[in-house]
Amino acid sequence: MLGHRFPAALGLPRGLLLGRSVTRRSLSAMAGGEAEGPLGGFFDYMERLRNYERSGVPRGAGTDSDDGFDLGRMRRLLRRLGDPHTDFPAVHIAGTKGKGSTAALLSNIMRAQGYNVGSYSSPHLLTIRERISVGNDGGPVPVRLLSDLFDGAKEAIDEAIELENGSLTHFEVFTALSFLLFSQENVDIAIIEAGLGGARDATNVIRSTELAASVITTVGREHLVALGGSLQSIAIAKSGIIKQGQPVVIGGPFSAVIEQIIRDRAFLTQSPVISACDPGIKSFTKCIDWDNVH
Repeated sequence: MLGHRFPAALGLPRGLLLGRSVTRRSLSAMAGGEAEGPLGGFFDYMERLRNYERSGVPRGAGTDSDDGFDLGRMRRLLRRLGDPHTDFPAVHIAGTKGKGSTAALLSNIMRAQGYNVGSYSSPHLLTIRERISVGNDGGPVPVRLLSDLFDGAKEAIDEAIELENGSLTHFEVFTALSFLLFSQENVDIAIIEAGLGGARDATNVIRSTELAASVITTVGREHLVALGGSLQSIAIAKSGIIKQGQPVVIGGPFSAVIEQIIRDRAFLTQSPVISACDPGIKSFTKCIDWDNVH
């Protein structure tokens, strides 16, 4: 199996990289019953990476601080894969609630208009393949497509894991694979859901030159410890997806303090702000001058 060829130079037993042993139960939870099929080697490989979705995210890991996740290792991994995240425009979505449904809605709207859409979200219900969709049907990435993608990228991922002393995570590797697939499939646009916070999330390698828009749906108290301990620190983390000169759409409603944090970030980056709670944008129909539609 591919998993048995994990980088030997790490010098670590199989379970030690995870901080626990690889169990069939955890493997099945990721694979949705597919662990014994064509993707068995892929699932076994991924299961050996550190998975903070299961072990819990460290204190402050989502903050833009010394405690935050290192985006440098994500960028170095992507560089080994040919910087695929620079090959398509993207909408980047963060928020405590509503980001998954927003991503699904936007993806379906774009598909209905005939665009080749890549979508990346988390978590999943039955199989991790649900996190990636590409093309016009919006379904989970096909088994063979994901298998071929992994086989082609495995050598570069092995090298990156070794150079990073085993610190690359499950989420980072799978995010990189999704970007690689979107590049290979020549998507017209990608809808990318942030995993945790925003500023130090592995998805936040999208540059302003590729960002079509950022979206912040809501700000709540989930992952409080990982995101700095307050609603204000959570808002700061999520506003980290706002990029220079690119528009940001905000949901809410937010308290005045939280909305000001987001707007301050947008002001610094010279990013236009579109608020779903503005009086004139409470429904799409109110935004349209029907008298002048021909």
